[in-house]
Parts: sequence; C-alpha cells; structure tokens
Amino acid sequence: MKCANDVSQLIGNTDLVKIPSLSVLTGCEIFIKCEFQNPGGSIKDRTALQMVEDAMEKGELKPGMTIVEGTAGNTGIGLAVVAKAFGLKALAVMPNDQSPEKQRMISLFGAELKTVDPCPFANPEHFYHRARRIAEQDSNYWWANQFENLSNFRAHYLHTGPEIWQQMQGNMDILVSVAGTGGTIGGTSRYLKEQHSQLQVWAVDPDGSGIFQFLQNGEYKNQGSSITEGIGIMRLVENFRQAEVDYALNLSDADILTVAKHVQQHDGLLLGSSSALNVAGALFAALHQGPGKRIVTFACDLGERSASKLYNPEFLATKQLEPSFADIQSLVDFYQQHLQKAVKVDWRGV
Repeated sequence: MKCANDVSQLIGNTDLVKIPSLSVLTGCEIFIKCEFQNPGGSIKDRTALQMVEDAMEKGELKPGMTIVEGTAGNTGIGLAVVAKAFGLKALAVMPNDQSPEKQRMISLFGAELKTVDPCPFANPEHFYHRARRIAEQDSNYWWANQFENLSNFRAHYLHTGPEIWQQMQGNMDILVSVAGTGGTIGGTSRYLKEQHSQLQVWAVDPDGSGIFQFLQNGEYKNQGSSITEGIGIMRLVENFRQAEVDYALNLSDADILTVAKHVQQHDGLLLGSSSALNVAGALFAALHQGPGKRIVTFACDLGERSASKLYNPEFLATKQLEPSFADIQSLVDFYQQHLQKAVKVDWRGV
C-alpha cells in the first residue's frame, strides 16, 4: 500500500488475478491484469501519464496549456485525470457513437468534451483529424497523438511489461492482447520477448478491424462490425510497429457475449467489451496450445463502461446479437473444432 502525493502516482502497479473457472476448464492458468484499478479506470491512464511526462520533459507541454486528443473514450478519461494532477487542462474529441458512460466520465473528471459524428479515417472530419487541427491552429494546445506518439509504447515497455514479468515470477507462456493504438501490445510484447524469447504473443481482433488480415496477408481488410470500442484499426501506426506477434485471431461479438456472461456469473468479473475479447482470446489460446500453459491478458477498463451496450438486452437486440452458445462448454467445443482460426504469423515490427 502506498501514500501518494497526487492521483497520477496511483497509476500502474495493478494486480493480476487468476480466472478460476476458465483455468479449471482448460487446464491452463489464465490471469487477467486488473487495469480498472487505475484512478481513471482503464489501462489508458498509463499511456496518458507517460505522454504527458515525456512532453513536459521535452518542453512541448507547458503549464497553462491544454491537452487535446481524439479518443474513443478511455484515453480522454486518462488525460483528464493526469491533466488535473499536473495543473493542466484537457479537451477530448470523441465520436458521438461511443458509450454514454465514457462521455460522462470525461466530463466528471473535469475535461472539456467535444463530440463529432463518426466517419472513416480518410474523412477530414474524423475525430483524429479534428483534434490535430485544433492543436495546429492554436499554440496553447498540445496534441497527444496517441496512435503515433511512442510514449504510448514506452508506458508499457517501461512499466506494464516489467510488472507482469515480476508478478508471474518469470514463468509465463502466452500474452494475449487486443490492439487499438498498439501501445499496450507493442510495449508489453517487446519487453516480455526480451526476457523470454519463446513467449507467444497472440493478437486478438474483433470484426470490423483489419489487424487480423494485416498480420495474415500484409493488407488491411475488414468485414462486419463490432460493438467493441477503442480497439481494432485499419492502418499501420507507429505504436503497433513496435509489437512482436506470433499468432493472430479474429473473434466475433457473439463470442464476447458468451465469455462476458460466463465470467460475470462464475468468477465475479464484470468485463468491458475489449476485456471480454481478450479473455475469449486467452481461452482460445489455452485450448490451442494445450494444458499447463500460463497465460496473461488484460482487463482494459471498468466493465460498467459497457453497461449500455454489452450488458443491455435492448441494445443487443438492435444489433441482432446474442451469445453464440448456451454455455461456455459449448463455446469450448466449438473452438476445439476450429483451432485453425488462429493464424501463425511472424510480425516483429518495422
């Protein structure tokens, strides 16, 4: 236990917890890193802190300035938390189709929120470009640029990866992670591979994202869509260039629903959509590799942030979504019959 001088000092050093039901079911030890313990409630607090500290050290971000960022929500919340700790202001530019829980949190933590209509990245009105232009047009704003800013990668290379290695006492076989900006999988995979070259890194991707196809074929293509937020992407960004990946896997929203419902009922874990996708990927990796493996993945944020979507029957009905199988054993049986869904790749960054 610590006594911190400000809220930013509470970021990091999150716990690992075993998921008992899935560990027994697979014969592996499946652990999840509790990133919801960060003060802003997500793994993006780490990214926010590292970006701000590095920018202040370089003299790019100075007292009195406003941090601006285009975000699906969690990075905006993290920057709001860190900005308050450092006496700065924050502005989050966010698509208006993201969960209302995230929108409220950004405002509650004292940041200004600007919502925009969602559109393709090529459109100049995309939230990423809107945030960039605000900073370009006013020198009092600093653009965090989480996709290309390698402080994002550094947060996980310097802190998250070493924490996992220490907590697992150097005894782990598989790391499973979704990717959005690529900072988490980039930093943790690079650090952990340096410690244990035979460690497997699995990148799990939702429908609607092109990362799976990119890792398999070198080209960003996608099909379908997903209710997940803040993960998946259709372009190669600097932070994902740092990642080292051995297996790529694409899973559906229906799988996410089955896994989220199971661990909620059996393990007391309320997972957000990206976290549930991580756990589904860890379950698949355990079945693919066989019993005895030690696997780590991430609870990226607070499950309550998915209440209006993942845990809302009315919303799911509008998307014609329901769990893919009646129970987890049925999903396990399906995965065991379709282990070829996982593609062996050799992505070692660029």
